[in-house]
Amino acid sequence: MTICGVELTGSEAVLCLLDLERGQFSLPECKIRKLSLNKNHTREDLKQFQAAFAALMTEYKVSEVAIKERMPKGKFAGGAISFKLEATIQLVDLSGLDVRLIPPALIKSTLSAQPLPIPFADTGLKAFQETAFITAYVAHMTPVSGAGQPSR
Repeated sequence: MTICGVELTGSEAVLCLLDLERGQFSLPECKIRKLSLNKNHTREDLKQFQAAFAALMTEYKVSEVAIKERMPKGKFAGGAISFKLEATIQLVDLSGLDVRLIPPALIKSTLSAQPLPIPFADTGLKAFQETAFITAYVAHMTPVSGAGQPSR
């Protein structure tokens, strides 16, 4: 099962694909590491972003999207544009594609109980993809039911 981890920063979605097959993780090669929203943030710009995101999910046969949740208030609050991007991703209408938010507390507790199997530096990913990678890993390790068993 391939999960796309997403970190929303400003007007960009940083992406990382992570596959778990028979208990073995792999990083599918992906031609796109970031998707950006045009500066005008118009309805058409959002539709183009959504279409590009949906096409990427279809091309790589992604079954779940895991977005690192941003706080609506406080020191680590997300910006208005990132919430637009989140909604746009959540509204992607593809059969078989689930989208869920991964809260920072769940990321922290999961990494504490089930640390990454390899150091991030050994993945070959770009440094800016680390949060998206960790989000995808946590999504694999925490099924939607929250039972704490890896999803298959």
